[in-house]
Amino acid sequence: MSLTAPPPVAVETPPPAPAPAAHPLEALTADEIRAARGILADAGLLGDTVRFAYLGPLEPVKADVLAFLPGDVPDRRVEALLLDLATGAQKSVVVSVTRGAVDAVTPIDPAVDGQVPILDEEFGSVEEILAVDDGWVAALAKRGLDVAKVRAVPLSAGVYGHEDEVGRRIVRSLGFVQEHADDHPWAHPVDGLVAYLDLTDRRVTRIVDAADLPVPAEPGNFQDPAYVGPQRTTLKPIEITQPEGPSFTVEGNLVRWENWSLRVGFNMREGLTLHQVAFRDGGRDRPVVYRASIAEMVVPYADPSPVRYWQNYFDTGEYMFGRYTNSLELGCDCLGEIHYFDAVVPDELGEPRTVRNGICMHEEDYGVLWKHSDLFTGSHEVRRQRRLVISFFTTIGNYDYGFYWYLYLDGTIQLESKATGVVFTSSLPDGPSDFATEIAPGLGAPYHQHLFSVRLDMTVDGVANTVEEVDAVPAPVDARNPHGNGFLARRTPLTRESEAARLADGATGRVWHVVNPEVLNRLGQPVGYALHPEGLPVLLADESSVIRDRATFATKHLWVTRYDPAERFPAGDLVNQHPGGAGLPAWTAADRELEGQDVVLWHTFGLTHFPRPEDWPVMPVDYAGFTLKPVGFFDRNPTLDVPPTRSAHCAAPAPGPDAGTSGGCH
Repeated sequence: MSLTAPPPVAVETPPPAPAPAAHPLEALTADEIRAARGILADAGLLGDTVRFAYLGPLEPVKADVLAFLPGDVPDRRVEALLLDLATGAQKSVVVSVTRGAVDAVTPIDPAVDGQVPILDEEFGSVEEILAVDDGWVAALAKRGLDVAKVRAVPLSAGVYGHEDEVGRRIVRSLGFVQEHADDHPWAHPVDGLVAYLDLTDRRVTRIVDAADLPVPAEPGNFQDPAYVGPQRTTLKPIEITQPEGPSFTVEGNLVRWENWSLRVGFNMREGLTLHQVAFRDGGRDRPVVYRASIAEMVVPYADPSPVRYWQNYFDTGEYMFGRYTNSLELGCDCLGEIHYFDAVVPDELGEPRTVRNGICMHEEDYGVLWKHSDLFTGSHEVRRQRRLVISFFTTIGNYDYGFYWYLYLDGTIQLESKATGVVFTSSLPDGPSDFATEIAPGLGAPYHQHLFSVRLDMTVDGVANTVEEVDAVPAPVDARNPHGNGFLARRTPLTRESEAARLADGATGRVWHVVNPEVLNRLGQPVGYALHPEGLPVLLADESSVIRDRATFATKHLWVTRYDPAERFPAGDLVNQHPGGAGLPAWTAADRELEGQDVVLWHTFGLTHFPRPEDWPVMPVDYAGFTLKPVGFFDRNPTLDVPPTRSAHCAAPAPGPDAGTSGGCH
């Protein structure tokens, strides 16, 4: 028997219990993330090689949230996607932070279900794996390139019928030369060469060396004064001030601004989410949208070359773009009287990480709201429009995306996406291509699309909604229209899911009305909101292509489904290496009835990008989005009570016969 005392056993101090949430839709806190991690650890679900691919709020079903009363204690649940780096084993786990319990553990079969999203740790390992691979090193040496100067750009693999990839965690990697620490590699693509890698085995499975193309030599260092030249000195400062402070109030994540109220949410997959958006009218808060988010986006590329045909990225589902949210800076990203929300997300070890100033909120003047100079009364009235802006920016590899939600005084809701950053590049030694633009000498940028799917869980004055397609059409010449000048608004109810996968039509000015047949305005019309699409091209890949099976949502501008809390992401829950058919095509096969039901709109919008030389070396912002406008929701213009502007710069009109055109607020 030894008389030596045993060494003390290290006991991990459990995290403190998080404070009860005041509302089911409050943002996930750092304490709740720590508590969820502790519950998973206590259940034996973590280990040295287990990583969190995702951890985020599992929101209660809509009926429970709508029935919630102040003082109730919500059951705060989260979902975690766990990956064992050593074995590739994956599982989905649901945890109640409130009850301290594991509610469900579901193994994931990657060959059938798809893979959990790609980790930063996995991306970071790719360059290490390639640096010691004989095939990769030899392919670079043949081109006279030092492997130490070639940055690996690992990209999601998709599914292309390679039997050795079924059930394996695969990425594909292209190379870009970086001459020095401040050199942007995007200017120097190593084209004609790609590596396929198995992330679990940490090995290269295939090298495709299809062409030895010259590496473009001209730099693209837009931060280098020697490259850019002297900065202009002609821009004078613009100062935006609100001496009396902003017009909004914030309590936790509840925002009130003018007649609007909403809750601001955030998760590492979708980024910014809006909840329970309502407009106060007639003494009550009238619901419009229950939940809104960018539920998916896909970036399909058009270069069919042997090393690039697979380039299609689901930045939401494969990469979790919310985790790459930028910390925003006053005067740079946001201008004016700003309120910031921090975004709290887990890292890959399940510990909370705070993105300081991840969400920006402020007011903007937006020009004239309404105006009239009357011929008969001599009155001259003008009111100024204003909007509340709630935004965030995220960087995924070479591209940066901003998402800006706008709420207007007149009840309009708008989303604007802003795409900027650096275009993905290729080598074009022979000049113009059928599938790419030459943007600098010998440097190409393949054609591609940025297609977003916004999920709009509608509650227009309640959950009993119907969607109508409205087209502007000429009236036939008949007894009602003898001179042929008449035209009509043709309304077509979308009664079932099989009828509700629709394309926009600019020739008819097609819009979609979400109406509530149970609530009528004073004219006896059902109250409603209209979705105005931009109607730009949807997915252009051929019907036989793999990407159409995986991104079927992007083949239509609109899908309408019956609300189901499990139906959250239009390409399915696990997008990474999923063979396709998940999400909207699977759900709508049920062909559920839609009239007078709790409906969800899925709207595809975005850009088809034929890059320009002006997009290099950094791309000016390009815009895409949509608008929701009230249509019969109000009995009259809801901004009649907006007061005239009180400003020293807004003078009364001068007297005289031309007073009607001389300006002024009233």
